[in-house]
This record gives sequence, C-alpha cells and structure tokens, in this order.
Amino acid sequence: MQLTIRMPEEQMTMIEHIAKKMELKKSDVTRIALKKFIEEYNESTEKPFTKVKHLLGIVESGIPDLGQRHRDYLIKKIKKVDK
Repeated sequence: MQLTIRMPEEQMTMIEHIAKKMELKKSDVTRIALKKFIEEYNESTEKPFTKVKHLLGIVESGIPDLGQRHRDYLIKKIKKVDK
C-alpha cells in the first residue's frame, strides 16, 4: 500500500540524512519511524493497571494486615511526622 505525505523541508532533510547514514532508503526510515510511533501510541492507550500489573504483589512490607488496615497505619505515620 502506498502513502503520500507532505513534510516540512527540515524534516525531509533529516530523513535524508538519517537514510544516508544508515544506508537505507528514505521510505525505509519513514516506515521505521511510523512503526515506532504506532507501537508507542498503542502503549500509551493502555490502562494504567495494565502497565503496572507485573509489579503488584512483588514487594513485601512485613506488615501482615497492611491491606486491611492501611488507613490506620498511614494516620499513625502522619502523626509521628507532625511531632
């Protein structure tokens, strides 16, 4: 499939420079850039939970009931700091 785009001259100059440096065609450089943009866009549309779910449950606090009493522990910690 073919795509035609208009670009500012300075961006086109940069693409030409990169293509020459990497010994690629301008179209190859453009395809690589678009692929990277699409991958990053898809990652940015992920829900926050999806981005951090691999981290959940990997740290141990040593406090067995922290999940149930987190508010109590937080208030106790804040009161200690205020003193």
